[in-house]
Amino acid sequence: MDLPHPQIGPAAQQCFIRRVRCFPGPDWTGHSGTEWSCPIARSGGQSGAVVMYFQHAKDIWTDYPALAAGAVFVDGISPDAPVEQQLVRYGSIAQNRLAVRPESELPEIQAWRRTYARLGLKPTQYRCAAESLLRRFRKEGALPRIHPLVDLCNALSLAYAIPVAAIDASKVAQWLEVRYADGDEEYLTFSGETEHPQAGEVTFVDAVGRSHARRWTNRQSGYSAVQDTTTTALIVVEALHETAADDVAALTAALAHELGEVWSVTPKAQLLTDARPRFEF
Repeated sequence: MDLPHPQIGPAAQQCFIRRVRCFPGPDWTGHSGTEWSCPIARSGGQSGAVVMYFQHAKDIWTDYPALAAGAVFVDGISPDAPVEQQLVRYGSIAQNRLAVRPESELPEIQAWRRTYARLGLKPTQYRCAAESLLRRFRKEGALPRIHPLVDLCNALSLAYAIPVAAIDASKVAQWLEVRYADGDEEYLTFSGETEHPQAGEVTFVDAVGRSHARRWTNRQSGYSAVQDTTTTALIVVEALHETAADDVAALTAALAHELGEVWSVTPKAQLLTDARPRFEF
């Protein structure tokens, strides 16, 4: 897809490690011992510096070699940032694409539908997040406003027809991995109910076995959803269609650019591959 976008320069492509000073506090597991807490997340580790990371498991890359992914970390998010211009601009791109063909015929969406069918999921029952957004946008002409960061990510997802997950980084324990579920992970719905992803389901799992997404890109967790209190976020972009590598690179660059423009911050961005799967932040 040919969309105008800023390029990711060498500095943005490099993953800069964010090191945070930790302090001992009460053991959150309920057992005797010490938890090392930090401003970014409550995570176990050694005294001193803590490095968090995001990655896809090796077998995900093996089973889905067409996967293209990007990750962005941003610090300094606030709930009062103006994003109206971005929403209009990216919404117009989506409208123009939908005027030519419905979302179900877009190559980006068709690739996710094939992936869901391969995972044993009915594609019209469980849609990737981008398809759900496009479907609602086509029917209603707009999306509900939630939070400036979520609204911006949704607008970019509409324009590129690619799922974009925004996760409150303070809710992630130490690391986050996209992998096949064991079946004992805990997932919190937006209504407050606890679910367990089915064994073999692709999910986002952190160091304490908490699931932050169901059915890969179908539904995020209410536990780590962006709130007004969110100041740091991990944003993940994933696609599987023929031009996914180029489109994910463009989307990741556009996202990093818009975050810098809106919040006057310097996001950390990285494109992920089988050879370079880990994003440290």
